[in-house]
Amino acid sequence: MKLTITPQAQEWFKRELEFAEGQGIKFYGKVYGKTQVHDGFSVGMAVDFPESPLIEEKVDDLLFFVEEADEWFFKGFDLVVDYDAKLDEPKYEFSQA
Repeated sequence: MKLTITPQAQEWFKRELEFAEGQGIKFYGKVYGKTQVHDGFSVGMAVDFPESPLIEEKVDDLLFFVEEADEWFFKGFDLVVDYDAKLDEPKYEFSQA
């Protein structure tokens, strides 16, 4: 799995969220919704402390990660986190790993 955060998404996270020392942005699979690759599940995100990261991506001073417990949701895929200017929120794009 590869995790990519676009510069536009990075700016949104900096602008919209607050972090304590050691916290980052966790991406996970949540019930309800739909993605390009999952029906009935969508991508969730939360400010949290990493415990057992499957993957970490540090961009400038921001840490982005997925926990091992969420491997089922991301297995076999790469994730690009981008920014949707029309909705003023992150958007998630999956591709085969």
